[in-house]
Amino acid sequence: MSVDVRGAHIGLVATTIVVVVVATLGSLGWAWTIAGCFGAWYSMALLVARLRDWRGWNAVRRAYVATFGWGDYITP
Repeated sequence: MSVDVRGAHIGLVATTIVVVVVATLGSLGWAWTIAGCFGAWYSMALLVARLRDWRGWNAVRRAYVATFGWGDYITP
């Protein structure tokens, strides 16, 4: 099963909703921690994409899908 950018958009929206809910109902510190973990994951995925000689938007797209592509699995 391949993951596409549409699934990554869904994952980004789901992550944003979780961060907003945690910031609203819980602690702002936990919201920053969740956002920071996803930011670190994206940065590492972008570094790996660059090390594999993917350039420009192709590297950005691959890192984006690697970080948020799990959103494809939460849709029917």
